[in-house]
Amino acid sequence: MPRVKIGPAPPDRKTLDVEIARLRDLDGGALRARWQDVFRRQPPPYLPRHLLFRMLAYRLQADHLGDLDGESRRLLDSAVSPEAAGKRAVEGARVTRDMSPGILLGREWNGRMHRVAVLAEGFAWNGKIYPSLSKIALAITGTRWNGPRFFGLRDKPAREGGS
Repeated sequence: MPRVKIGPAPPDRKTLDVEIARLRDLDGGALRARWQDVFRRQPPPYLPRHLLFRMLAYRLQADHLGDLDGESRRLLDSAVSPEAAGKRAVEGARVTRDMSPGILLGREWNGRMHRVAVLAEGFAWNGKIYPSLSKIALAITGTRWNGPRFFGLRDKPAREGGS
């Protein structure tokens, strides 16, 4: 009989909705106490009630449904504005979306040539399928890279004030 891997139960959306509704009914003092329970520290004293609520609701959703991945966090953290983050995300997605399955990418690293095949649902390298070029760049180098940039699909950003 084949083994079947049973994962965790899917999050219960109704329970999450009830918890968020309970947060909505709390006053500022109760929200601050809840913050202390969730984050294990005092909330910043200048945060108004509506931001306390939103941050707690976000944390509940992230705990139940999953948080942003590291690449998305870095994109948002490094952006000057939400508009700039959106533009960078669209440009990055366009680079990999515009590649047709069957294209071969190549990169020499430490004297060794690495070839990656673009597939319909990912990228093949060294006999394995990867979801992104960044994961392959990490496997090749041992450090985090922007995958499209590592494989020469993106130009380096121009420095302001040039020299």
